[in-house]
This record gives sequence, structure tokens and C-alpha cells, in this order.
Amino acid sequence: MPRVLLTGFDTFGAIPVNPAGKVARSLDGKKINGATVIARIAPGVFFKSIDFVKSAISEVKPDIVIMLGEYGGRSMISVERIANNLNDSTRYGLTDNEGGSMQDRLTVPDGPVGYFTTLPIRAMVKAMRKAGIPADISDTPGTFVCNHLMYGILHYITIADLPIRAGWIHLPHLPSVAAMESNLGAPSMSVETAVTGLSAGIESILNHKEDILDPIASAWQI
Repeated sequence: MPRVLLTGFDTFGAIPVNPAGKVARSLDGKKINGATVIARIAPGVFFKSIDFVKSAISEVKPDIVIMLGEYGGRSMISVERIANNLNDSTRYGLTDNEGGSMQDRLTVPDGPVGYFTTLPIRAMVKAMRKAGIPADISDTPGTFVCNHLMYGILHYITIADLPIRAGWIHLPHLPSVAAMESNLGAPSMSVETAVTGLSAGIESILNHKEDILDPIASAWQI
């Protein structure tokens, strides 16, 4: 039976509730299209997050790794296309959950500039939209811990030559976070809606060893 390792984060910065952790926990133990979802909550810390997920991969031995994070300001579930070998948290005025901050530092000093996801992102977005959930492809994962972890795990899978498909999905704010005075006007998505979208996306991954070639219309590029 295929195994899907689904990782999330808990709180970071001024965000009191992270949808990534909520959605990951909601899907833990679920069966989707014959696959079992196993959730783990990674520390929101540079480098420690990579070590944590590497250990989870060794423990779970997944066929698929999907990492979740929050991207405030986005109105849709966004499936990331590429991870960059660059960390710059100072531009956001943020530190990780241990107070760490990086500027213009590489995750892997001798690593490639970037890694493409190995998930079928067009098929995933198409499946989510068919399920009634707004979703899109993103070409900008940021330069904080999310991008850092995505790059680190794709690098690990590549150098270890593991038969694992992996990638990243960003979620909008939860409604309770968008209701905060500091976030008024920001789009949001409930845990239930995000779970429906993720479930459709996971089923699509299992159904597509290769991505579809259909063009996927986008309302924006971010």
C-alpha cells in the first residue's frame, strides 16, 4: 500500500494558528485511493526542519512526500513548481522559531540553483479545481523556511537516489487569522476546504505517474 508523508508546521511569527499543521493533522491516518497518509509536524527552524523530515522519511518510507506551509495573502491553494537554493528571511522581517535569521545564504553551498518538484502539479491543480477548490501553480515559494525545507528535501532525495516524488503546497490564512486586525482584507480558507483540496491533489498524484500536458490557466503569477 502506498504511503504519503504529509508534513506541516505549527505557529510562526505573528501567526497564532498555522493551516499547514491543522490540515496535516486532519489528514493523518486517512486512506486516499488506496494510500495511507501519515502526518508529521516539522519544526519551523532552518536546517532542523530538513533533518526532521529526513528522519521522517527514514521512519515512514513513503512513496510520496508533500510538505505544507502557509503563504499569507494568497487566495488559493498554491502548488509550488520550484525550490531555490537561497535563504533571505530578513526581507520579511521574520525569524524562525528559534530566533534564527538568514540573508543571502545558501541551503546547500555546493548545490544547484534550484530543484523542480517531482509532483504532477498540472494534474493536481486541475483535480482540485474539479473538486470545487480554488488552486493554482506557483513559481515563487519565497525565501523563508518553506522554500528552505522544500529545497533541502528535494536535494536529499536526489543525492540519495530515493524513489520518492516530493513537492510543496502553500495554503492561505485560516479565517481566524484573516480576521485579525493586522490581516484585515487578507483572503482565507477553512481547514475543511483545504482538506478537500489536498485530498483531491493526493488522489491526482496517485493517478498520475507523469504530469498532464494540458495548459493550466492562471489568474496571477506569484
